Amino acid sequence: MAAVQPWATGMTTSEGEVAAAWQWREPSVLLIEDDAGDALLVEELVADSALKMRLRWVRSMAEAREVLAVEAPDCVLLDLHLPDAHGLEAVSMVHSLTEQVAVVVLTGMAEDDTGLAAVAAGAQDYLVKGRVEPELFGRAVRYAIQRKQAEQAAVALQASQMQAQENARLERGLLPRPLLRSNGVDIVARYRPGRAQALLGGDFYDIVQSPDGTVHAVIGDVSGHGPDEAALGVALRIAWRTLVLSGVTGPEQLARLEEILVAERARVEVFATLTSLSLPPGASCVRMMRAGHPGLLLRTDDAEVRWVEVAGGPALGVVPGLAHWPVQELPLPAGAALVLFTDGLFEGYIGQGRERLGEDGLLRLAKEVAGLAPEAFVDGLIHRAEDLAEEQGGLDDDVAVLHLRWNTGEANENEGGDEHSG
Repeated sequence: MAAVQPWATGMTTSEGEVAAAWQWREPSVLLIEDDAGDALLVEELVADSALKMRLRWVRSMAEAREVLAVEAPDCVLLDLHLPDAHGLEAVSMVHSLTEQVAVVVLTGMAEDDTGLAAVAAGAQDYLVKGRVEPELFGRAVRYAIQRKQAEQAAVALQASQMQAQENARLERGLLPRPLLRSNGVDIVARYRPGRAQALLGGDFYDIVQSPDGTVHAVIGDVSGHGPDEAALGVALRIAWRTLVLSGVTGPEQLARLEEILVAERARVEVFATLTSLSLPPGASCVRMMRAGHPGLLLRTDDAEVRWVEVAGGPALGVVPGLAHWPVQELPLPAGAALVLFTDGLFEGYIGQGRERLGEDGLLRLAKEVAGLAPEAFVDGLIHRAEDLAEEQGGLDDDVAVLHLRWNTGEANENEGGDEHSG
């Protein structure tokens, strides 16, 4: 028998429209067959088939393992009687080496049941040695590859749908509806996932109004991405709301949140930044605590915007049990608004030099849209940041933005009124 060269090419040209559609691409086929005579028959089928293909022949599963470790053929033609693998064990061994390759089993004339069992075990098709015509052979290889691709696409689609459903459930936990008792505060809230993010991040926010009319708000960001980080963000958000409704505020509130983070985090290096604030009815100053979180924007009634950064402490989980978070008072002019956000809004790379937008760049963008209404302001700010990062593929990290504007004259007039959120 003439030696079969690695990925040797069949000699015939294609015939018919179906075969012609495959001319742009010659599928690669790995033949695992210990019998030289049977290998010669396969080589002749390749040469006579309308479907051009590149054929490589190995005599054992050990040789196949070496090939599959460095190359990925489109299809494996597998004999079930190898010196080091027999029957359905051979199919399982191929699948253990590569899950991406279509498998067509080669059986003897009296082994129809074995061929069917191989298909049930994961092979795409089986062919009976000595009973295969070139046309049938080419069609079987082509269809096996197409079936394998369809199977992989279906699995990927199902996984994507399940992940999307899980992300939606987590997102509902991260981004709740504000719990308000009056219409004393107007809220615009936005969340944008980072570029190509199949995994939801741990950005979260919440707004709660306690029975005495005080409006409490929080925005936070768990380091990293993935289901563990998102679930931790949900846990912190729910814990914060529970603490607020239970009357726990000030440094004790952040200490309890840190205890939960340390207990629930999957890795010791995981931490969370957050800003928590409260404004009692009629007060002219917002009480704030900042745990490693970036500053915020203050919008005034005369369309001015400035960056505000009150003193704070370290992120939750960095020095468990040792941190201190001072309560700071921030004067809030009548009709002013506070804009809180996570760092994904200004840490994206921009331009050809891969420089970050940064805090100064974000403030510049905010001033460009300072005269817009709250929703247009928030959307404009996000869109401008996204546009600047477009050359680098978009914003890398998740972005959460919370725009809060207090209507001081209405804070206590409409108890039980509708909430206002974007």
